[in-house]
Amino acid sequence: MRRILSLLLIVAAIAAALVWAGSLDLGPVLITREGEQKMVLRLGSVAAVRTEPGLWWRIPVLDQVLTFDRRLQYFNAQPILIQTADAQPINVDYYVLWRIEDPRVFHESFPGGTSLAVDQIQRVVGADVQELIGQNSLDDVIHGKRSEIMEQMTVQANEALGKYGLHAADVRINRTELPQETITQVYARMRTERERLARKARAEGDEEGRRIRAEADRDARVLVAEAGRDADLLRGEGDAEAARIYADAYNADPEFYGFVRSLEAYRKTIGKGTTLVLPPDSEFFRLFGDPTP
Repeated sequence: MRRILSLLLIVAAIAAALVWAGSLDLGPVLITREGEQKMVLRLGSVAAVRTEPGLWWRIPVLDQVLTFDRRLQYFNAQPILIQTADAQPINVDYYVLWRIEDPRVFHESFPGGTSLAVDQIQRVVGADVQELIGQNSLDDVIHGKRSEIMEQMTVQANEALGKYGLHAADVRINRTELPQETITQVYARMRTERERLARKARAEGDEEGRRIRAEADRDARVLVAEAGRDADLLRGEGDAEAARIYADAYNADPEFYGFVRSLEAYRKTIGKGTTLVLPPDSEFFRLFGDPTP
């Protein structure tokens, strides 16, 4: 029993040692962790590719193990100056989410490692970004077709990078900014446009003011003319009515009417301190003489 227990302990120790050595890519045990991909080279040739987590076997000394990251990696490109379809220069900052799809092809394409792969991603995706943005207007790049452009960037990046054992999960535009000199020109154009609109608004306001004043003057002249017409009509009617009254009064008693009219004339003509020099037989003073007609 003790011998069996000792044997089991020895086997467990050997297994632990093999696992420990495998964790260091040593010994016959090959351990592939989550998020890793491993490729076994036997005498320089690819013997096996392990993309799933687990334990595998290899031949020590003869086999060389290469480990590749299976997770998504992030590449943020430097801004590049691109001219849009409507001749607007813009600085475009983009990024790429990518991962190693095929370790075998990746190793054959980039024996120097991941840095060479990043350089190739920058060249390929940068060319696609310039091409697609150059085919669209500034308005489309900013908001009109921005999503469609980025989707097309991802499709083209996958087509170009697939032959290198790479997969582009997503290509996105971070920022689109106008160059400083273009911003200055845009602000100048905006200021000029606002001044033009202000002049137009003032001119339209002046024209509207003149129209309103002209209408007001016309309405005033019409009102004054109508008022004058109505006044003339009323005066005419009053004069006619006064003439009628005078005529009726005269026809009713001509002598009394003449007497009243003479008294009214005296009252208006002879005031306090008035001196008149007239012959005694003047018709004007006939009422001061003989009371008989």
